[in-house]
Amino acid sequence: MLKERLEEVEERIHRAVERAGRKRSDIALVAVTKKFPAEIVCEAYRLGLRLFGENYVQEFEAKHPALASLTEAKFHLIGHLQSNKARVASEIFQVIETVDSEKLARRLDGIGRKLEVMIEVKLSGEESKEGAAPEDLPNLINAIRACPNLTLTGLMTIPPWSEDQEVTRPYFRRLAELARMHGLAKLSMGMSHDFEAAIEEGATHIRVGTALFGPRPKAAPHSA
Repeated sequence: MLKERLEEVEERIHRAVERAGRKRSDIALVAVTKKFPAEIVCEAYRLGLRLFGENYVQEFEAKHPALASLTEAKFHLIGHLQSNKARVASEIFQVIETVDSEKLARRLDGIGRKLEVMIEVKLSGEESKEGAAPEDLPNLINAIRACPNLTLTGLMTIPPWSEDQEVTRPYFRRLAELARMHGLAKLSMGMSHDFEAAIEEGATHIRVGTALFGPRPKAAPHSA
């Protein structure tokens, strides 16, 4: 089933890059495996996936030992990171996509491990969403670039959920504008239901869970 779903997602990506005049190699597929067991991650790895996104530090910390043999895998934290979990996160993730404050950046830098980071940008008024405000980006970017252990590569965002990709497209367009303005190459945006619009607006990383793995198992939520 996963093989078929991956083929379907790949077809959708190929159609979107064709419409956008881009190449498939421009797009990194981040398989979102939150709430799924390590066995599913291993199966996805066997099918050729190498980038995996997890939302919860605690959940992934429990899963991580079973994934030690996946030597080419790269794990992205795509959920909110509390600064008191920064040390654990820096040990198990290679990329933190959700840096949203100077305090968190300094905390990660002080741990002393080399990390790739992205800034999560809040582009909607939803109280449930995390992220830095667009007007705070210049100071935050400067602060991260002053951290010797952090490499800032791009921006990420989570727009308000909608089945209509045209509703989320303006958020993707805005993030791309901000990235250009600040000289950042990577854009993590777009999920299972709207990644085509994200690709058309310049996404370099799409975060796909449900379209690959189906509905998530019901489980007690973990704090991130």
